[in-house]
Amino acid sequence: MKIAAVQLVSSPDLHHNLARARHWLEQAAAGGAQLALLPEYFCLMGQQDDDKLRIAETFGDTSAPIQAMLSKTARELGLWLIGGTLPLRTPNPAKVRNSCLVYGPEGQLAARYDKIHLFRFQTEREAYDEGRVLEAGNEPVAVQAGPLRVGLSICYDLRFAELYRALSFTPGQPPCELISVPAAFTYTTGEKHWELLLRARAVEMQAFVLASAQGGRHENGRRTWGHSMIVDPWGEVLDVLPEGEGLVQAELDLQRLAAVRSQLPALQHRRL
Repeated sequence: MKIAAVQLVSSPDLHHNLARARHWLEQAAAGGAQLALLPEYFCLMGQQDDDKLRIAETFGDTSAPIQAMLSKTARELGLWLIGGTLPLRTPNPAKVRNSCLVYGPEGQLAARYDKIHLFRFQTEREAYDEGRVLEAGNEPVAVQAGPLRVGLSICYDLRFAELYRALSFTPGQPPCELISVPAAFTYTTGEKHWELLLRARAVEMQAFVLASAQGGRHENGRRTWGHSMIVDPWGEVLDVLPEGEGLVQAELDLQRLAAVRSQLPALQHRRL
């Protein structure tokens, strides 16, 4: 199964961002991808955090522009589409959920995951606090996407190994073959930790990791790290895009996955 991750440098213009996402998804499908991932906040990198409230959608509103674009694109391109993240309304008008919606190749909604871990970071030069406008989710979510069981996560979740353990040791379910990580890592943290964490998650979960990032200098002045990549279960990077818009793609070798899990059966050796 061929998979792809889209890298963007999203702007404060919703419709421009949707058009750029569609363009790269078309390129992914033309290249043979059957599953594609968009980055966190693919739909908007606003001038301020409150801009998320302005474009927030009601979950399940098929006429809302972001959800309509994701469903239509999945259907028209015949893709399993992991739709990065978009803001979904909550009962509190001052808060939204940062949500990842997954659509099947007929355009049907297959899963929703709300980001559990909210990023906060402060130095003398930059400060972020997602909790100011975001409400945290509380449930791990995995979805069956064709032959792959896919564990869903978002950006800062990457630092919390217990989430991935929960995804891969769900009673009655097999371990995930693929972990998805849409992200908008800051340049500062990404430079030091992004690849290190992605490869660690791949090795400890013995799974492929598909990571789609924001990657460049945004109109709001923020700089994101990029380096969208695909990592195999042995921690090898199969494809990477350092910066700017584009795609990373790879053919998943499920026999390779089975061999890694057979030769080093760490998942079976788990005791805690």
